[in-house]
Amino acid sequence: MAKNQPVGGQAPVVQRIRIRYAKRGPLRFTSHRDFARAFERALRRAAAPIAFSQGFTPHPKISYASAAPTGVGSEAEYLEIGLQAEVDPEQLRVALDAALSPGLDVLEAVVADAGSLADRIDASRWRIELPSIDPAAAAAAVKAFNDLDEVLVERMTKQGLRSFDARQAVTRIAVIEQSTGPSEADGAPCAIIDLVVRQVTPAVRPDDVLSGLRVAAGLEPPVPPRVTRLAQGTLTAQGEIVDPLDADRASALPG
Repeated sequence: MAKNQPVGGQAPVVQRIRIRYAKRGPLRFTSHRDFARAFERALRRAAAPIAFSQGFTPHPKISYASAAPTGVGSEAEYLEIGLQAEVDPEQLRVALDAALSPGLDVLEAVVADAGSLADRIDASRWRIELPSIDPAAAAAAVKAFNDLDEVLVERMTKQGLRSFDARQAVTRIAVIEQSTGPSEADGAPCAIIDLVVRQVTPAVRPDDVLSGLRVAAGLEPPVPPRVTRLAQGTLTAQGEIVDPLDADRASALPG
């Protein structure tokens, strides 16, 4: 065995990098598993010195934080990688972004500070576009939802059909006035919902909240909604979401 070689033959992690990436356009239909495979290929193409776990089947040191559901766009997906050698985070970001398909976009890379990335994420903010839904009708449904203490919805899970409360996890839900859809030229109405949801178990997703609007007020979108995650992070007492990379950026500042 080489001198100072760790047990299992794997070099230790000397640097951790946290990454924010986006899923845009048709690539929002990429599943988490498909993205994980694409990201591992991108690491190899970028020649990133990724660290591996020990044992008979070593795995790259990659930790994902609260991945968005398949079919949902996102501007705020996060992951952390462990490296065997130090790199410049911006150069790594550029290389990884070039190695991924357009629509899977690496937006930021920072050197990780102390603490866990997962511990810095307890809420998400979402934008839900409802084509062909009048904003006034959506606002009335949102009010009915807000007025209830509990809104029970059902979802099929790996454990079977489950019933749970979609109301308590919602800290903000409001309709943004929008008379026409962002890409529609025929003047059809489009309601846009601004939604903030806390992380709970089981997780309450945007489609669960839409189910809750149907339960509370009979709101039934005639066409599939377009959902985008805008932010993830720590929810403050004022209802704002603190970016989980803020502390890492601060620690990188001189002085």
